[in-house]
Amino acid sequence: MKSYLTTLCYLVKGDKVLMLHRVVKKNDVNKDKWIGVGGHFEKNESPEDCARREIFEETGLVVTKLDLRGVVTFISGKLDHAEYMFLFLARDWTGTPHECDEGVLAWTDFEAVKKLELWEGDRIFLKLVSENHPFFSLKLTYDANDLLKEAVLDGEKMELFDILGEDGKPTGLVRERSVVHEMGTLHQTVHMWVVRKRPDGSYDLLVQKRARDKDSYPGCLDISSAGHMHAGDGMEESVVREFSEELGIKAPYSDFTFAFDHRSYHESVFYGRPFRDAELSHVHVYEKPVDIEKLTLQKEEVESVQWISLSDLTALVMSGSDKTCVDKDELQKLAAYLTTRQQAERK
Repeated sequence: MKSYLTTLCYLVKGDKVLMLHRVVKKNDVNKDKWIGVGGHFEKNESPEDCARREIFEETGLVVTKLDLRGVVTFISGKLDHAEYMFLFLARDWTGTPHECDEGVLAWTDFEAVKKLELWEGDRIFLKLVSENHPFFSLKLTYDANDLLKEAVLDGEKMELFDILGEDGKPTGLVRERSVVHEMGTLHQTVHMWVVRKRPDGSYDLLVQKRARDKDSYPGCLDISSAGHMHAGDGMEESVVREFSEELGIKAPYSDFTFAFDHRSYHESVFYGRPFRDAELSHVHVYEKPVDIEKLTLQKEEVESVQWISLSDLTALVMSGSDKTCVDKDELQKLAAYLTTRQQAERK
């Protein structure tokens, strides 16, 4: 496989970044996409030489200082080569921008950039740059249809989700987890409630205390087990995987009962960053005996577990306590589901 060296630079002025809308060239691999400024190396150029030349050719600006932020590796199922791109940020330059024969240049607010037509991988490294992430290596793999298939940051795989439309059906788009939660994009999750029936007919629920270093709702009481459906995965395999990973219970899908689907949206701020969570959750009930003393908890996700009565958890959630992040509508639906089923069993 051949390989090519390229550069890309984001020129930043205050809260705006210079973006290039690639709408001019025919058969352009970036056709209709918004990208930064850059291009291929020429003979004997260093990354800085290439970036400065491309910026001058495409914008007329002479950059006086470049900040190398990372190296991005692109693998495409459509092309027979790999691309290694040096990613720069520039804040100092001289000159006045001119028209570009590659497309249309536009100074754009950082927040507005997120709504533009971008490569999904670009959303990842734009986010890293905007958050002042240390120098990084990012590998992005696309399939023959230009869908993001894999993202690896500094040697660690990133989570990718299938994106849903407003009708709740997959759009065919795949997006990285942190970008999904920044943009508030609708995606699928699985929720598994461990339920224990009391002699008087009421119910206890197993709740987990989220790990204190979680990216959202750290240290809060939550559903027994829950997780995202990874891109390409089905509901049943996701239920079995998440339940096993978080609680150490290796149960077949036949041990679970599908209860209902639930759509929710929650918005908050964690570690100074916005968190927008739009979920279509496939809610299940697990009623096999569970000895919490024998569970093998996934410490990265779960600090501890405990039993709590459905009535006590409902009171806690309805009070608006910040000790729990359980969705009140989902909990009410669960209570109604259990009540309806119990009434049917008595007939």
